[in-house]
Amino acid sequence: MELVLDSVLVKRGDVSIRASGTFSPGVHLVTGSVGTGKSTLALVAAGLLFPAEGSVERRRIARSMLLFQFPEWHLTGRSVREEITSFGVPVEDVLSRSGLSGRGGEDPFSLSRGELKRLLLSCVLARDDDLLILDEPFSGLDCPGKILLCNEIGEKRRGIVILCTHERHFLPRVDVIWEFNGHTLACRGRVPGAIASWQGAPAGIKALVAAGRIPRNVTFGDIREAACRTRV
Repeated sequence: MELVLDSVLVKRGDVSIRASGTFSPGVHLVTGSVGTGKSTLALVAAGLLFPAEGSVERRRIARSMLLFQFPEWHLTGRSVREEITSFGVPVEDVLSRSGLSGRGGEDPFSLSRGELKRLLLSCVLARDDDLLILDEPFSGLDCPGKILLCNEIGEKRRGIVILCTHERHFLPRVDVIWEFNGHTLACRGRVPGAIASWQGAPAGIKALVAAGRIPRNVTFGDIREAACRTRV
């Protein structure tokens, strides 16, 4: 299965966002500062926004899911249980994974922003989609929640996962790094080779690359291992 963007151009006001490339199975990290085009890319990949130029081709992608940055946009159920059911996933399993056991009868709007985000993340990660697009999934989560999400994304090895985020300190194990250079999407390549050419990498990774200690991946554990590695 593949998602192919061929010379895509999207206009948002006076801004022109451009993207070309092929997303194959694996976890794709899409980075860039706020306003560069990550959310626009997520909408285009999900088929909810059509480009002014170019084309989007979904090859052998039968099921896809987009998790919006703002969890309130997803809500359709009158209770947490109804909300989980709308995603077609096991209710009790999601309640447990999201830390909401025993709270299935509550109004989703009574949850805190972090609880609501964890609920919806647990729902989409429990699905078996060919294409999963996560737009700023770390927003609203505390540090333990971000770490848990990183572990869960890293475990989801089937299909294409596109992770659009400006988070740079809590990241899951990824396969490919992309970043917006201005408003143009650029593919830096597969990890670990792509790490050295990742212009928006956090300062810690840049320091390690400069010292010749390229991490094996972008997780905190990989960075720590590279920092402790003894050069021969």
